Amino acid sequence: MLRKPVLLVIAHGSRDPRHAATVHALVRRVRSLRPDVRVETGFLDFNIPSVQGVLESLAAEGVRDVVALPLLLTRAFHAKADIPAVLRDAPPQLRIRQAEVLGPSPLLLSALERRLYEAGLTPADKSSTGVVLASAGSTDPEAIAVIAEIAREWRRTGWCAVRPAFASAALPRTEDAVRELREMGCSRVAVAPYVLAPGFLPDRIARGAAEADVLSDVLGASAEVARVLLERYDEARLPSLAVVGA
Repeated sequence: MLRKPVLLVIAHGSRDPRHAATVHALVRRVRSLRPDVRVETGFLDFNIPSVQGVLESLAAEGVRDVVALPLLLTRAFHAKADIPAVLRDAPPQLRIRQAEVLGPSPLLLSALERRLYEAGLTPADKSSTGVVLASAGSTDPEAIAVIAEIAREWRRTGWCAVRPAFASAALPRTEDAVRELREMGCSRVAVAPYVLAPGFLPDRIARGAAEADVLSDVLGASAEVARVLLERYDEARLPSLAVVGA
């Protein structure tokens, strides 16, 4: 039987220890769902092991096939530039396929909604509640457009309104979107962080949610995120996808 490619989860990294702890918890959940797949973790910055270090270790072991999966919700600079650059410097004996980023996905919408219910809302509250879909933000127009489209799609599921907001690099900010939903007449306002792990920008989102009625938790090591991660891994194993550096 052919060995499955090693799944290398590539996280950005952070000085905030909660970030790495969440990444490792997510990877443990992925391993529990697919014990037949070897899953490793590498960080672009701040944390260890580094992506380059993991790749060198895999090559030294004789591993040949790797699926590199960006732990990102949108295709912005890290997915388009940083990660491909690191992968191009990998040991030449490795065959590496870069998987797509996690979002958008219906499973992530399900996770967002579940987090809101965990924070105290119920399905009966949807029609009277406006939601701020609060993401980290990006200077990449493609990434901003994706967040706006997710907000439009989520609105169709019955919420009073859904407005995108950004913690950096783009507008509006979370507090501005909260204010807009109040002015629209929504009975309550909830803020749903569209981020994977705690850290500096999620904390900024939380501060911007001070005037909201509900603030849900980050997506974190949820079952939905783990399932999306494995979907992207399986998609990347298809032979039609290009090998990095080929």
